[in-house]
Amino acid sequence: MTDAATRYTLTLSCADRVGIAAAVNMFLAEHQSAVLGASYYVDESHRRFFARQEIVPSPSFTLDAFRQRFAPIARAFQMEWTASEQRQKKRVVILVSKFGHCLHDLFERWQAGELPADIPCVISNHEAQREFVERHGVPFHHVPIDADNKPAAYEHIGRLFEDARGDVMVLARFMQVIPEPLCAAYPGRIINIHHSFLPSFAGARPYHQAHQRGVKLVGATSHYVTPALDQGPIIEQDVIRVSHADSADRIVQLGRDIEKSVLARSLLYHLEDRVLIHGNHTVVFR
Repeated sequence: MTDAATRYTLTLSCADRVGIAAAVNMFLAEHQSAVLGASYYVDESHRRFFARQEIVPSPSFTLDAFRQRFAPIARAFQMEWTASEQRQKKRVVILVSKFGHCLHDLFERWQAGELPADIPCVISNHEAQREFVERHGVPFHHVPIDADNKPAAYEHIGRLFEDARGDVMVLARFMQVIPEPLCAAYPGRIINIHHSFLPSFAGARPYHQAHQRGVKLVGATSHYVTPALDQGPIIEQDVIRVSHADSADRIVQLGRDIEKSVLARSLLYHLEDRVLIHGNHTVVFR
């Protein structure tokens, strides 16, 4: 049984054809479930249909029953789809190195109730953020990483993520390259913040690259992590204007404010099931 406050989120994508939305809405009507909100998008270049619906289920329509009964429709249209209960918070495992600005911002938003998530632990290759994390009552795991221990270190990180029953891994300025096995294990579940407006200035020291080129805008990009460095599907981006008078250090300072807001927005979109991935593209229903 469900109560009056229960809400489900249904997301789906499939090859575009006539009747997709009608079939979904007829299914909901037959099961006495109302649509609280709906967003649709058709990628005409790829002829692909995307949708996100917020649903008020009938009192007898549990999430397991919803998934079981919707599965035949999903198969008929060859959908990629998810169904989740909005009150079920996702578990966010944060990875961080020395710089704490993104971590601190996420914690502040989390404690203010702006991020509907649980944070079971923080993992770091440095000790710098231990005091801050443990002060908030969150377990902190130090996993040193060097040239000689990387495979073992990342296996350890994977075990910690599994032990924490993590749903999503957030790289809050985690200054290490995630190896292919970890990327393959969690596709669409590792979110990175890169301190550049990708695809410009990928790789190391992007603000210094931008300063050397004399650009007038610098930015930050949040994306899902793939084996190709800084090439994963982009979730969110933003920029700030800089001038010839700004030093590289000043650009770094300005950029950090953008990094925080971009990462927080992208994580919120993920937590609310607003991001649909197709290939190396995303559809983000804001």
